[in-house]
Amino acid sequence: MTKYIIVAGGVISGVGKGVSTASIGKILKEYGFSVTAIKIDPYINYDAGTLRPTEHGEVWVTDDGGEIDQDLGNYERFLEIDVPKKNNITTGQIYKTVIDRERKGEYLGKTVQFIPHIPDEVKRRIVDAGKGYDFALVEIGGTVGDYENVPFLFAMKSLERDIGKENILYVLVTYLLIPRHTEEMKTKPTQQAIRMLAESSGIFPDFILCRAPIALDEVRRKKIEVYANIKSDYIISEPDIDTIYRIPLDLEKEKIGEKILDKFGLLEKKKADFSKWEKLVNNIASPLHRIKVGIVGKYVDSGEFMLSDSYISVNQALIHAGANLDVKVEIEWVDAKKLEKDEFEVERLTRFNGIIIPGGFGSSGVEGKIKAIKFCRERNVPFLGLCYGMQLALVEFARNVCGLDGANTSEVEEDTKYPVIDILDEQKEVLRNHDYGASMRLGSFAAILDENSIVYNLYNKRLEEDAQKILNLKGSFRLGILNSEKAVLERHRHRYEVNPVFVDVFQDNGMRFSGWHIMTNGLKLMEFIELPSHKYFVATQAHPEFKSSLENPAPLFFGFVKACLE
Repeated sequence: MTKYIIVAGGVISGVGKGVSTASIGKILKEYGFSVTAIKIDPYINYDAGTLRPTEHGEVWVTDDGGEIDQDLGNYERFLEIDVPKKNNITTGQIYKTVIDRERKGEYLGKTVQFIPHIPDEVKRRIVDAGKGYDFALVEIGGTVGDYENVPFLFAMKSLERDIGKENILYVLVTYLLIPRHTEEMKTKPTQQAIRMLAESSGIFPDFILCRAPIALDEVRRKKIEVYANIKSDYIISEPDIDTIYRIPLDLEKEKIGEKILDKFGLLEKKKADFSKWEKLVNNIASPLHRIKVGIVGKYVDSGEFMLSDSYISVNQALIHAGANLDVKVEIEWVDAKKLEKDEFEVERLTRFNGIIIPGGFGSSGVEGKIKAIKFCRERNVPFLGLCYGMQLALVEFARNVCGLDGANTSEVEEDTKYPVIDILDEQKEVLRNHDYGASMRLGSFAAILDENSIVYNLYNKRLEEDAQKILNLKGSFRLGILNSEKAVLERHRHRYEVNPVFVDVFQDNGMRFSGWHIMTNGLKLMEFIELPSHKYFVATQAHPEFKSSLENPAPLFFGFVKACLE
């Protein structure tokens, strides 16, 4: 029977529930168990597809086309599995399902009420997502005491009654404050979080993970033990660290894996081996080399703050590549809007070893991104374009190499004379009806690769270097055969495509299309581009950052970091 580990957060939001959940899953997987992870988001949005990156952070895309919470990215990066979209549950989904069933008469005339129908739907989805796994980790978004997550905590207590306490345990991830005026670690907020968890849902935590700037001392541990009435062995210190990838190692030192198995009355299936993981973590902490990479985007500021969460997967993919090359990738976020206004800012790009243009939408900052791309192409600076980054690389090339003056994407300029990037006809009707949610090309799509290309060599090299592991990985990049040709699977999230009318013009001027997706109607959609004579000028319509992990870095990022290093 599947064992359930419920993770809730206390004291503050952003306490680290996602990486804590992922780290526990990583440890259990190393002990030989099959593990999946589920994220509950209390917001009423159906999914994250219509949320602003500056407000909610990056939208994570699953293989099966889900637009979901970025915590699912942590699960995949740590567990190296493909997490389906059903593993992200929102309040909006729950209520919509219940109301739709009521409208169809599926409740047979019964009065539909919060209890039992809402908790029952929550439980149904969690059990379905956990089916077939040894462990299902369930992270409940928000903070204990929020009105929004009360229904989900109630549902978890109800699930406990259904399956028995021996099949479920609870983890509270809390934060221990150290006020400046006292310089003493305070346990009172954590005590209040424990009390609220018990009062709101009848749940008492089996484990308490104590996040803090420094390690938990024995005095504070004892205070929490007395208040929570649980053994101090199950109060786990989780202090701030240099990289999130060290968390499984630190938790393993506290023997949390053994303690969880003991709680469930289980024995490890194999001896855990963290040697490769530890080596890569040490490479992150003490690298042999350093490079500086500029990421030029539009979602980088909100008031006085820089929002790197908008591109968290790009950030992590660079860390993965750097760890495998023993190089520290120093990232600087560059506001594309500043490049539009100031040529001096463009010249200052010389401080970088390479430039990345990530995904995005709309016209804001576009000309600044195009200037950065032109800088890379003309100065032979390594460049990686992702999604919108590839589209704008083609706009720049069309204007400045192909002689198509004023070329643009129709997303920015609907009546442009040369729409080198345009929207598919079948998408136009969807947008006319304002059905923006899930209206894009979403999820994994296969791209056939030109075997003489840089892109093919990068994917093939990663396959050769770690062939056995990649073949056994469900979540690998899967360089394989499609219709007798070499192809890869990568994830997508976009509406606009390379206009087929201009493909020959690009090729005649030296641009290589190194990969393409063939639609059911036979239309070829360009997926990868490169300039063969350039040090590294590669871009893709996909988001390879969504398939990257510490032990299996994304090939295009690996090639980019290697080029920057050279």
